[in-house]
Amino acid sequence: MPEKKAVPWSYANLWPFPVTTVMVSCMGKERPPNIITIAACGIASASPPLLSLAFAPTQYSLELMKEMGDFVVNIPSAEQATITDWCGSVSGRNVDKFTEGGLTPGKSLKVQSPYIAECPVNFECTLWQIVRCGIHDLVLGEIVQVHIDEDKLAPSGDRLDPTRLSPLISYQMEYWDIGHAFGGWQKMK
Repeated sequence: MPEKKAVPWSYANLWPFPVTTVMVSCMGKERPPNIITIAACGIASASPPLLSLAFAPTQYSLELMKEMGDFVVNIPSAEQATITDWCGSVSGRNVDKFTEGGLTPGKSLKVQSPYIAECPVNFECTLWQIVRCGIHDLVLGEIVQVHIDEDKLAPSGDRLDPTRLSPLISYQMEYWDIGHAFGGWQKMK
């Protein structure tokens, strides 16, 4: 067995688990739609269906989400790394990211905030709860509607086919795509 080495805490060592990089679209009651890139996203609960997102408390998008009470979690493909990174590097206080980024706001069915039409998967969410976690606010959103590009669906037409989607992944503070599947956890027993 290899020997372990104790290393100091660092941001690079904080991200040992790959996570889906998302673009969150939101809007205020009197303010235009905005987009923020979040690399700390995960499933918090299956029932109710909750997504978790980590935000700095001063983020403009967090203000909008609190004001409107909803948002959309958009899953970009690996091919959308450049626009995803750009949306995370400029502030929506100063830039209309939909217009300047050439992105299309789609009309959501159950929330006011638009989805990003170019992203292959979109989760409409209502704001469920915000929990202060150290230097971040953990935002929990209840999924109320899902949109999936038809060419990313399984032949049954009712679920995502993971072989047809190459989501953008954050790992060790870099963007990655997914490699190969080795089987589901139920099949590995």
